[in-house]
Parts: sequence; C-alpha cells; structure tokens
Amino acid sequence: MSPRHRVPSRARLPYLLLAAALLSALLGAPPAAAAASSAASPGVPLRVATYNIHAGAGMDNAFDLDRQVAELRTLKADVIGLQEVDRHWGTRSEWRDLAGELAGRLGMYVYFAPIYSLDPAEPDGPRAEFGVAVLSRYRIVSAENHEITRLSTQDPNPVPAPAPGFGEVVVRVKGRPVHVYVTHLDYRPDPAVRVAQVADTRRIMAEDRGPKILLGDFNAEPGAPELAPLWGELTDADPGAPTFPAQDPVKRIDYVAVSKGAAQVRRAWVPESVASDHRAVVADLVLRER
Repeated sequence: MSPRHRVPSRARLPYLLLAAALLSALLGAPPAAAAASSAASPGVPLRVATYNIHAGAGMDNAFDLDRQVAELRTLKADVIGLQEVDRHWGTRSEWRDLAGELAGRLGMYVYFAPIYSLDPAEPDGPRAEFGVAVLSRYRIVSAENHEITRLSTQDPNPVPAPAPGFGEVVVRVKGRPVHVYVTHLDYRPDPAVRVAQVADTRRIMAEDRGPKILLGDFNAEPGAPELAPLWGELTDADPGAPTFPAQDPVKRIDYVAVSKGAAQVRRAWVPESVASDHRAVVADLVLRER
C-alpha cells in the first residue's frame, strides 16, 4: 500500500475497537469482564428489623404506643417483625389493636398472626388476641399463620402441642417475591420446646423457594445448641451487641436471619432504646440477583 493510501494509526483505532467488540459479542465476554459486570450489579437493597414490643410497654412497664411509634419510625425499615403484639387483649394495652395502629401510623401494610385468640369479653366484641405481626412498606401478596409446637401459657396444665403464631408473608420487592417469617420461641429455661420449634421452623421454611428472612425473639443466645440446626441454612445477621433487657442488655436473643446465598448482609446493629423491654435488631440486606 502506498503512503498515500495508508490509514494513520489514530484513524485505525476505531476500526480495531469495533472489531474487538464484534469478536467479544461472538465469543462471549472473558471471565474478567463477566466478573466485573457481576460486581457492578448491586442487587436489591432491603432494610429489615425485628422488635419485641412488650405489648406496647417500655422498660418502665408503662404502656406508651407513641413512644414505640417514634422508635419504629427511626429504624426506617422496609419490613419489621413484631413479637408480643396485643389485639384487643386487655387493659394492659387499653384493649387496642396494636398491629393495626402501628401499621396505620407508620403507613405500612400489616399481617397479624395470633398465637392466642380468645372469645370476646363482651358479646359481639372483637376477639382477644395475642401474637406476632409483620409490617411492610411493600405490598403483602400472601400470608399464612403456621402452627409450631407450643406450651400454652393459657392452659393451667399445658403439654407441648401444635399451635398457631408462626407468621409468614410474601412481599414483592422490586418485582421479586421474598418470604418473611416472624416467630417467638418458648421462653422457658428447659430448651425442649425450642428444639421442637426449631425443627418445625426448618420444615416449614424448606417448603419455600427464593429469598427467605426469619425475624424473631428466639429466647436463646446464638450459641445455644437448640438453635444450631438453623445456622446450617440461615445466616445470622450478627449486630455485635446484646438485645435484652433493654436497659443495660446482657444477652442477644433477638434475631434477623437470612437464607444462605439469597442475600448479603451489609451491616446490622442494635439501636439504643428503652421503648420496650427488648432492643430492636436492624439489618441492611442486599437481595442477590436471580
């Protein structure tokens, strides 16, 4: 080729880049490029929390739902699991529907799963209920109140038996279904009932696919033998701080746990508060892409 027809090196560069792009499209991106593309995909952020609200009472045992609304608002969570929730239960919570009120004042969807549902105190009145609840900024597309083994506090001679109060909802987060469960495990020193409850929990959760988040008061610390089976399938979003009692806490019995491989735990923490007798646990998650 004569000098007159030679393409200068700068002019050749776009042609070379175009050829490289075409070759890459035909052969597929090299591993490094694929990894970079994957790393650039941020996933879907989701902030979740668990909070035992002590039937609306603070560490001082005074019922004050305004105080708890303020505390929950500061969490800025997308999904919150609540335990010890009264619904027209009695004088301690002024016969109010705590789940409904909290949802209304926070502008969130709600699902309440009663552990106990007793006949109304007055004819045609609402049933007296106590249980767990889920609050969600995302629409709840389905919900179920599962039975797990319980030792009733309402029966003078209880024996372990299946009873409701293990709540499950499916929320659609940016188009992706996420299973959220909320639980309150047995409080007694003997772990036998908690052993059965953990087995029930694993069985129920195994029926579902996709991202799964378990929120609750487990009434046992992370190293408790009865909780060990959970950690084979779930990641404990360890906040690095105790949660109970709220005033000068000494043990962590409240948890956010996520199914392994489905979500990354960015950070978790325990806000300081005495609005209940427990402190909340909050976790920033990133749901992995499908």
